[in-house]
Amino acid sequence: MFKFIFPIALLFLTACNSAVLPNPTLIGATFPSVNGTSLEGQDVEIPKDFSGAPALLLIGYAQRAQFDIDRWILGALQAELKVKLVEIPTIKGMVPEMIQSYIDNGMRSGIPKEDWGSVITVYEDAGKIISLLGNERPQRAYVVLIDSDSKIVWTSNRGYSATQILELKNQYLSLP
Repeated sequence: MFKFIFPIALLFLTACNSAVLPNPTLIGATFPSVNGTSLEGQDVEIPKDFSGAPALLLIGYAQRAQFDIDRWILGALQAELKVKLVEIPTIKGMVPEMIQSYIDNGMRSGIPKEDWGSVITVYEDAGKIISLLGNERPQRAYVVLIDSDSKIVWTSNRGYSATQILELKNQYLSLP
């Protein structure tokens, strides 16, 4: 039975993902208001709930982006960035919304409980994030530094590198 359901679910998932090219005017744009739920079960409004301080948003569209996200987290910690680190699995489509509790439970099983509050899944509003950032590299993390007013001041989706963490740190240090 499962071998018949899985291909159908995969077809629905891929049918819901159309290519969106990156927005070249991201710097200075306000991050869109989206609603999500932390793995602790708390409703979160992004970026409103982070206003007043810089935040580093680590956005992933596919499970394979997790490796990249983990490297960005380690790099940000090593660079001693005093930002709110937020991991945002962004999953668009009708089928994922129908099975979001199954997906979230799967994430909970692989993430230490003390980190559940910083992982915020976005389903219903995923299209807003994708429209802003694009989705041309879904296997990579989309890294977005927002300032205390929720303005985008730095972004990347090229994969983690030492050069980029230094760029990010310099941008962070230039924030008022």
